[in-house]
Amino acid sequence: MEFGFTTAAYVVAAVLFILSLGGLSGQESAKRAVWYGIAGMALAVAATLVGPGAGYWFLSILMIAAGGAIGYQLATKVQMTQMPELVAAMHSLVGLAAVFVGYIAHIELGRVMAMDDASRKALEGFAGLLAKKDGVEIAILRVELFLGVFIGAVTFTGSVIAYGKLAGKVDSAAKKLPGGHMLNAAAAGISVLTLIWYFNTGGFMPLFIMTLAALFIGYHLIMGIGGADMPVVVSMLNSYSGWAAAAIGFSLGNDLLIVVGALVGSSGAILSYIMCKAMNRSFVSVILGGFGGTTGPQMEVEGEQVAIDAEGVATALNEADSVIIIPGYGMAVAQAQTAVADLVRKLRAKGKNVRFAIHPVAGRLPGHMNVLLAEAKVPYDIVMEMDEINEDFPDTDVAIVIGSNDIVNPAAQDDPNSPIAGMPVLECWKAKQVFVSKRGQGTGYSGIENPLFFKENTRMFYGDAKASLDTLLPMID
Repeated sequence: MEFGFTTAAYVVAAVLFILSLGGLSGQESAKRAVWYGIAGMALAVAATLVGPGAGYWFLSILMIAAGGAIGYQLATKVQMTQMPELVAAMHSLVGLAAVFVGYIAHIELGRVMAMDDASRKALEGFAGLLAKKDGVEIAILRVELFLGVFIGAVTFTGSVIAYGKLAGKVDSAAKKLPGGHMLNAAAAGISVLTLIWYFNTGGFMPLFIMTLAALFIGYHLIMGIGGADMPVVVSMLNSYSGWAAAAIGFSLGNDLLIVVGALVGSSGAILSYIMCKAMNRSFVSVILGGFGGTTGPQMEVEGEQVAIDAEGVATALNEADSVIIIPGYGMAVAQAQTAVADLVRKLRAKGKNVRFAIHPVAGRLPGHMNVLLAEAKVPYDIVMEMDEINEDFPDTDVAIVIGSNDIVNPAAQDDPNSPIAGMPVLECWKAKQVFVSKRGQGTGYSGIENPLFFKENTRMFYGDAKASLDTLLPMID
């Protein structure tokens, strides 16, 4: 009965997770998709608590209550600008959990194998599952356990470094230790050797050595990835956490964990690949820390940045017929999305054609700008992807860049020695007038100077984005 209920509940939960993942692909269905995911997870936890091997009720409920309380506090206090680092931090917890579960499974396997046949027959739960395995199944279990710990350890340290870079606590520049990729290759080689060692002996030492090597790989890989590639890194770590969960699901014999891990792992990998294609970068190069290398001196930027005040911007907008707005991380930092939405409503009320241009890697997280605009209730039909809107810039009267840098940098097309050379960008400089809302004259997250700011048709609208827009709004008549 217990097995039947748990299996049925897991099937329903898996369907809910699939519906949730599918719904998140569209802004209109995303809210409903989140509730599917919540319902699926609640059902999965409940089925696990009452299913085979259930026990330690007080401790389980205590841990669930503590985790729920912490999650609630984080959800209510974390700003939208901090969401990327929160996601990275959550990935680190998934990786760490995979390591802990793998070690516990190793300890339990050793305990069961040390028992006689009579004692094994009396075992229940996970120990009972282990007691029924033959030699071949034990060998397969060791490989599954080993891979779960390896992927979990890589995910843990990689996510911690990603959190540090996103939160500004670790230098966002691509950095490697002396030896570069050879160190990663050596650590990977050690991991392969310890897998053979562990497969044949089942001892603790090869598992421990591999864990140290995997922790180093996670640290060194992400340290070697530059700031402009961080959205890809977050997506990639999401994939890693899914594969870690799937591997541990095999070890525990938990079908739902396998399904969910595979869903998360494959969707994260696909998203990372799509983002790399959008950046014209090799997926393998990015995950191995290939960003940031140059083949020669970068082109010097000529000219000067010309400032404009709110009155000048308002005059141009009042006279314009078509406007494209390009949001970036600076909009998130200033929490200016509501002011932007108000500006759009006023302009559209006057009959102007106003649209948003979204680059695939705008912000610090996949879909970061879409979430912000949805939060401000911007109509979905005017939020356009880069491929949909890029060719419209030459026919646009005004392009407004709010807190973006690398995704509107013409050096990607003009300078073969630029670190972002070849990356598709929003060609806003082709519009008749370009206004850039920016705090100051500093470079973007990747530290690359932007020639857009020095072009003749560009004017710099300096100041906090929200304050600048609040000043601008009353002037739109």
